[in-house]
Amino acid sequence: MKGIKGRGDRIFLAVCYTVLALLAAVIIFPVLNLIAVSVSAQTPVVSGRVRFWPVGFQTDAYRYVMQSRQFFNSLLVSLFVTFAGSFLAVACSVLVAYPLSKKNIPGRKTLLLVFIFTMMFSGGIIPSYLLIMKMKMINSVWSLILPQLVNVYNLLIVKNYMETLPEALEESAKMDGAGQLRILWSIVLPMAKPVLATVFMFFVVSYWNSYFDAKMYITKRELMPIQQYLQAVIFEAQSPAGDYGLASEATNLASQSIINATVVCAMTPMLLLYPALQKFFAKGTTVGAVKG
Repeated sequence: MKGIKGRGDRIFLAVCYTVLALLAAVIIFPVLNLIAVSVSAQTPVVSGRVRFWPVGFQTDAYRYVMQSRQFFNSLLVSLFVTFAGSFLAVACSVLVAYPLSKKNIPGRKTLLLVFIFTMMFSGGIIPSYLLIMKMKMINSVWSLILPQLVNVYNLLIVKNYMETLPEALEESAKMDGAGQLRILWSIVLPMAKPVLATVFMFFVVSYWNSYFDAKMYITKRELMPIQQYLQAVIFEAQSPAGDYGLASEATNLASQSIINATVVCAMTPMLLLYPALQKFFAKGTTVGAVKG
């Protein structure tokens, strides 16, 4: 351990590593159990003998999930909502954060107070539902996108990051005749890639895991996102008459194996996307949180 001097420092570092290892175990072991159950035979799963290693390895549960048209339909709905919503949300965050990052804009403090006020108080569930209904967006994918389009926390991160950018670059661009949109597109956005990637990932996770909006606004099966589909699988998997659960050809599978296989398939897209954007997290969040 280079740079660690003294017994106290070594003890502190050892305690930190121990705590981190315990936290990692708390996170990893349930995932290992989830995967093990999804690839185990029916009898060991039903008898509760599966812990962190498969018993009677088989992939029938995954084959069963992959044959479900409703699963892929829900997956496509979630992918559209997640990426369309995330791109639009990042665009809205940039368009609002950029002018708010300029200290000479009239009414800047008032606007910031209005945005911060919405972080503490909201209209409530019933007014939100009535608003979506009046806008005729019940059973529409836009009812899953628009309510989350502006996130004040992410907006403030982008604003604070833009405030750290050198003003000399913008001033030199203005001297060359560039307007605000040109400055935003050619100078600010390229320099703000770390924070934009970070905020984009925040929105992706939020849209992908969103369940309550779909439960309120979606009743048609063809518009059901993946999280709502998972809820249907969990509650109906053991019902022979269920629309999303066990069919006659899946009688050799434990219902819990099908549930776990569905969960694993549903979380795979996020597991693939996160490593690609993870490198931006530290820089994007820390620099964006320095100034208030």
